[in-house]
Amino acid sequence: MNTIAQIFVGLAGAFHLAVFVMESLLFTKPSTYRRFLVPNETEAAIARPWAFNQGFYNLFLALGAIGGLIAGGEKGHAIALFACACTAGAGLVLVASNRKMVRSAVLQAGPPIIALVLAAVL
Repeated sequence: MNTIAQIFVGLAGAFHLAVFVMESLLFTKPSTYRRFLVPNETEAAIARPWAFNQGFYNLFLALGAIGGLIAGGEKGHAIALFACACTAGAGLVLVASNRKMVRSAVLQAGPPIIALVLAAVL
C-alpha cells in the first residue's frame, strides 16, 4: 500500500478512536450526547448502553485499521483496507438512515474511501 493511502487509513483509525472515546467514555456529557442528536439527559441515559456498545465497534474498527498498518505487508494492509471498507460502509449507512448526520458521515466515510481508492489506483 502506498504512503498516501496509509495516511488516510491512519486518519480513519484516529477518527474511530475518537468516536470510541465519545461513545463509550464521555457519552453522559451534554456536549457529547448532543453531537449524536440526543436532546437531553433522560434520553442520553436511555441511549447510554447502546452508545457504550457502539463505541467498542468503533474501537475494533480503529484497531483493525491501525493494527493493519503496524503489521504491514500484504496481510496487514489487507486487514487495514478491510477495516476501511467497513467504516466507509458504516458512514454510508449513517447518512442513509439520517440526513442530519451528513457531516458525521463524511467525517466517518471520507478518509477510508480515499484510502481505498488510493490503494487501488497507486
